[in-house]
Amino acid sequence: MTVGRPSRRRFLGITAGVGAAVGGGRVLIGSSSRRDALRDNDRLVIAYGDHPSQVADLVTPAGDGPHPVLVLVHGGFWRADFDRSLMDPLAADAVGRGWAVWNIEYRRVGEPGGGWPTTFADVGAAVDHLATLAGAHRLDLARVVAVGHSAGGHLALWLATRPGLPGDAPGAAPAVAVAAAVSQAGVADLRASEEAGLGGGAAAALLGGSPTAVPERYDLGSPIERLPTGVPTLCVHGRGDRIVPIAQSEAWAAASTAAGDEAELVTFAGGHFEVLDPGHESWQAVVERMLT
Repeated sequence: MTVGRPSRRRFLGITAGVGAAVGGGRVLIGSSSRRDALRDNDRLVIAYGDHPSQVADLVTPAGDGPHPVLVLVHGGFWRADFDRSLMDPLAADAVGRGWAVWNIEYRRVGEPGGGWPTTFADVGAAVDHLATLAGAHRLDLARVVAVGHSAGGHLALWLATRPGLPGDAPGAAPAVAVAAAVSQAGVADLRASEEAGLGGGAAAALLGGSPTAVPERYDLGSPIERLPTGVPTLCVHGRGDRIVPIAQSEAWAAASTAAGDEAELVTFAGGHFEVLDPGHESWQAVVERMLT
């Protein structure tokens, strides 16, 4: 069902195609040609549930398909201040490379129903809804790759853990399993995130308490606790990131490899937001490793 057009908001002063000061520098997200390639009338906004935030943008490339699918998950420390338009530049680039894009929204902290367990259940349900769309939109469900930025990186990695979740956990028993996951400057370890106070206690707000108050939620919701995933994962992370430290991705790569998974960490000299620019080296690393 088509429910309307996506809203557009700013993320810490950054929007597609707009320079913004971050950490003393400037970041340009998206060229005009890439931005123009993804117009509102090119996409379907499809509901996967009844809540206004249970929607996603579907954009399919030219050709008969079946098309591999890129699931995009935006960040913003799981808070309702930010939305999926953050991922539009990457969506435009991926469609141009022959991928169908499923850019998902989900209930976030600060809106009714956001947080534990519904944020996790929503992200899982959004991916599972691809099974309903696959026939009509020529989607290849054997080639579904999840890519997320920041808190969305956490959720992308968590999507890779879904097949191993216990049956009563949110997101368990996936109808559509991801074949690979990419974390862009993401949060892989919710316990370490909360101990470090990242996002002003964002992990505790997401899970409804501290690691000592609700340890079972951290066990189920923190990707690093759910290894091995059994699928390849890639982390791209700026060595100068002051919002989500690179230690998060370093810990994931080390723990994943130790658990027997295929995991890689690609670093670069910048900070937290360059990964949203399809012209940046970090996105090229994603393209070379995951989208070819």
